[in-house]
Amino acid sequence: MQLKDLVDNKVYTKPLSEINIDKKLIINTINPHSYCEAKKDAKFAKALLSSDILLPDGSGIVLASKFLLGKTIKKIAGADIHQYLLEQANLKGDKVFYLGASENTLQLIEKRIAKDYPNISVSSYSPPYKPEFTAEDTDKMLAAVNSFNPKILFVGMTAPKQEKWVFDNHTRIEANIVTSIGAVFDFYAGTVKRSSPFWIKLGLEWLPRLVREPKRLWKRNFVSTPLFLCDLFKTKYGI
Repeated sequence: MQLKDLVDNKVYTKPLSEINIDKKLIINTINPHSYCEAKKDAKFAKALLSSDILLPDGSGIVLASKFLLGKTIKKIAGADIHQYLLEQANLKGDKVFYLGASENTLQLIEKRIAKDYPNISVSSYSPPYKPEFTAEDTDKMLAAVNSFNPKILFVGMTAPKQEKWVFDNHTRIEANIVTSIGAVFDFYAGTVKRSSPFWIKLGLEWLPRLVREPKRLWKRNFVSTPLFLCDLFKTKYGI
């Protein structure tokens, strides 16, 4: 995965309003941490690069576009694509499905959907918590999704597991839009608080989250971010 080629040819740069949700699309996100992880994980890299739309979910990706190409792009977080797709689904009375997270989180999501987007039909399924799914696990997950036949499938099983699962099973998924959005499930359910607009506008959305969850997030901020910046300078100056 080459950084300059990634931001020049693969990362999405248009407004969300230009996404045609009536087409079959796999939508993923990329940030400095997932970029660094993908460099070590060939299958994860393949899953990201095969996305129909790869959103710049990180100020580091926005910086790379400006620094390497002189192109100003807008950060589009998983929460942004989630909100946009829900708004579109509500306008059309579509079905959406949430795959991932705990039963409690999913119930909170469904309750909030009913309040925020009353025209949406929603269902969900909580897969088992394990590093890898068996064929039987996957069959149950697909049966739950496909029996509901949603227009939009949100997958929230943490990266890179969610992206690789979609990559392996996309031909069996009966949904127009499939998007992996990880922590957004908890943000929307209210079980984890998203950083305020103040920090988001500063490009520091990660900072309050790091303070709240240092054990879970230290690696992406103190290992992946320096590695990403190192790669950025190497790419820029041909080091």
